[in-house]
Amino acid sequence: MNAMSFVWLSAATAVFVAANAVLKIYATKGQLPILFGALAMFCVGNWLMVQVMKANGLGLAIALSAIFQLVAISVMAIFVFGERPTGLQMAGMALGIVAVAMIAWPTGGKA
Repeated sequence: MNAMSFVWLSAATAVFVAANAVLKIYATKGQLPILFGALAMFCVGNWLMVQVMKANGLGLAIALSAIFQLVAISVMAIFVFGERPTGLQMAGMALGIVAVAMIAWPTGGKA
């Protein structure tokens, strides 16, 4: 994964985290314009993910995105919304990070 792919992935993750925060607001307030805003943000996030997929392939891009979003959204849930994951959930996140690190680890050659 090159530096530009990391920039695209970081931007997509930021957009997805923001979109999920907006959806949390929609879930509590239920105003339709908020839902449309979140959906528009998800569209932008998916466009950004296409850039990551072009550079790295579908499997790696989705695996990286899933874990990046899992961690980022969990951090937001803890610090912004006051949610508390259990020890088992924290262990699952740690295992996900290890799994994606193993998938993305440079192998030294093209397969």
